[in-house]
Amino acid sequence: MTQPAYVQGTLDSLLSADGSVDPAALSLADTTFVVLDLETTGGAPDGGGITEIGAVKVRAGERLGEFATLVNPGEPLPPFITVLTGITEAMLRPAPSIETVLPALLEFLRGAVLVAHNAPYDVGFLKAACARHGYPWPGPRVLDTAALARRALTRDEVPNRKLGTLAHFFRSPVQPNHRALDDAKATVDVLHGLIERLGSFKVHTLGDAIEFAKAVTPAQRRQRHLADGLPHVPGVYIFRAADERPLYVGTSKDVATRVRSYFTAGEKRARISEMLTAAVRVEAVECAHSLEAEVRELRLIAAHAPPYNRRSKFPERVVWLKLTAEVFPRLSVVRRLAEDGATYLGPFSSRRTAELAAAGVYDAVPLRQCNHKLSLRSKTPACALAELGRCPAPCEHEITPEEYDVRAALPFRTATSGDPGPVVSAILARLDSLADRQRYEEAAVVRSRLIALLRALIRMQRLDAVTRLPEVVAARRDDKGGWEIAVIRHGRLAAAATSPPREHPRPTLDAAKLTAETVLPGAGPVPAATAEETERILAWLERPDTRLVETSGDWVSPVRGAARFSALLTRAEAAASGQDSSVRLSVTDRLDDARSLRL
Repeated sequence: MTQPAYVQGTLDSLLSADGSVDPAALSLADTTFVVLDLETTGGAPDGGGITEIGAVKVRAGERLGEFATLVNPGEPLPPFITVLTGITEAMLRPAPSIETVLPALLEFLRGAVLVAHNAPYDVGFLKAACARHGYPWPGPRVLDTAALARRALTRDEVPNRKLGTLAHFFRSPVQPNHRALDDAKATVDVLHGLIERLGSFKVHTLGDAIEFAKAVTPAQRRQRHLADGLPHVPGVYIFRAADERPLYVGTSKDVATRVRSYFTAGEKRARISEMLTAAVRVEAVECAHSLEAEVRELRLIAAHAPPYNRRSKFPERVVWLKLTAEVFPRLSVVRRLAEDGATYLGPFSSRRTAELAAAGVYDAVPLRQCNHKLSLRSKTPACALAELGRCPAPCEHEITPEEYDVRAALPFRTATSGDPGPVVSAILARLDSLADRQRYEEAAVVRSRLIALLRALIRMQRLDAVTRLPEVVAARRDDKGGWEIAVIRHGRLAAAATSPPREHPRPTLDAAKLTAETVLPGAGPVPAATAEETERILAWLERPDTRLVETSGDWVSPVRGAARFSALLTRAEAAASGQDSSVRLSVTDRLDDARSLRL
C-alpha cells in the first residue's frame, strides 16, 4: 500500500513540563488515529439510536485494525433510514445492543485520536450512550475532517465539504454509501489528503491540526513560529516589538505551553490579537520556581509598563491615607510614604477608595476634615461641621491638643497597628441607628465605608507582620521531589532556588542566602517591595506544604488585630453584593440587608 507523503516527516515531539511526551506536540506521522463513522435512526443523541459502527485505526498511513458492527437500537427503524442506508430491521434484530458494544469500542479508541466527518454528531451519540449506560467517556482528542476541509480547501477546489465530494476530490477508491465501515474508510483517505495539504500551512503536529480546524485568526497562524524553541520550565515570557519594546509580559509554570496557547482558537481577546500582530519575538526568562516567576512578572510590568498588560495602565495611582504629624492631625491622601512620624494606612488602588475609607474613619472618630494648618497661637473660623457637632473645633481652641489626640487621633493610630475594635464598633453603632430609623440608603453608604476601611486595615496588618522581619527562609516540595527555596527580606523576594531531587537542600539553601539581594527597608508598612509582590509571597508562605526554615524574628500579628474582623468583612461584602445585584429592593429586603451587619 502506498503511504501518504506526510509520513516522510520527522518526529516533532516535545516534552511537557513533567518530562512526558505531550501528545499534542507529536507529528501527524506519529499519531494514531481511529477514524469512525456511525449510522443512526436519525434522532437526537439520547443514549440510543445507533444502528451501525465502523472504525479504522491508522498510523503513518498504515491500517492497524478495523472495528465494524451492526447495533440493535432498541427502537423502530424509520423507513427513510432503510432507503438511505439499506439497513433493515431484520438485519438489526439479532445485532448486539450499544451497551454490549461499548466496552470493545472504547478499548479500540484507547490512546488514539478520534477522527470523524462532522465529528460533533458522532461524538454526541457516543457520549450520550456512555452516560446512559454508566461508562466514563474517555475524552479523546477529536479531529473533524469537515472542519479541516473548510479551512484547507477553497470553494474553487470543492463546491461543498460533504464526505462524498471530498472522497471524489482526493480520489478515494472507496466512495461513501451511508454504511459505517465504508464511510470510515473513505474518511481515512480524506484525512490523509488533508494532512498532505496541511503542510503548506505549516501545520505538522496534532495540536496544530486541532487548532487549525478552529477559528484561528490569520495573525495567530502567521505568528505561530514565535512559540518555537521556548523552554518547558517555570518562568516569564515577554512579547517584544521590532524596536525591542516589551509589548506584553506573562508568567507560567510551563512557558512553551502557555505561549503556544496564544496562537489557538481559545485566545479571543482583541488586545492580544493586536499585540500578536506587532510582536516579532518572544523572550523567555527561566525561573527557579513559580513564585520567582510571579515576582519577576510584577517587577517587569512595573518597570516597563507594557501597553497590553491591563495591570500596567496606571501603576503610579497607588495612594495612602496619612494621619499627619501636627498639633491637630488630620487625614490626607498621599502618593508616597515618608519618614515623617505620620501614621499611614494603605495602600489603596485609587483615590476614591482611600476617601471612602477616610469617610468611614470620620463616621467613627471626630477627626477634623478641614485642610487648614492650625496654630495654637491664633484661632481659625470654624466650619459647618463644628456647628453640627461633627467636629470638636480645634480651630477655635475648643479642645486641647492632648484631648484631641485621645478622642480623635489615637483611635486611628491604634486601629492601624493594633486593635481597630473601637473604630469598627462606632461604625456598626451608626449602621444600627440608621437601620432602626429605616434610612437604608445612608446605611448602605456607611457599609461601603466600613468595607473599604476593614479591607485596608486587614491587608496592612497582614503585610506589616512579614515586612518587619529582616529575613525569612522558606521551602516547599516541588512536583519532582526537590525543594523550592525562597529567601525573603522585609517582604521582598531576595533569592530563589530549587534543590534537585534526592539531594539534601541545605547546600542550595546556603548558596541562595549568600547570593541573595541586600534589602534596605524604606518607610511605611511595605518598605522594600510593592504590596502586590509581598502578597504573592505571603500566599506562597501560607500554603500548607510550605515550611519555614529560618526567621530573623517573630512573625506575629496583633492579638486583637484587624484579622478578627475578617468574618464581618465577608458578611458586609456579601450583603453589598446582594444589594448591587438587585434593580430595586423592597422595604423588607432593605431592612434585613442593613441589619445583617449588626454584631
